[in-house]
Amino acid sequence: MNTISIKILNPKALDLLRTLSNLNLISIEEEKTDEMIDVVRRIRSKVKNPPSLEEITAEVENVRSEMYALEH
Repeated sequence: MNTISIKILNPKALDLLRTLSNLNLISIEEEKTDEMIDVVRRIRSKVKNPPSLEEITAEVENVRSEMYALEH
């Protein structure tokens, strides 16, 4: 048995895969992904010196602090 990971680019491909699954030719197991981590990976891949997760977290906390300070 081989296991592969694929990205569905066209919804019709998913329909084909489901048909293959219904014929018991393949099995489909969806992986849960963390969308935030996916976004961070995409951003990091486009930057020469990407920020670390700690730097990103610190910046998010700074922005949140400023937002909450303005609300009160």
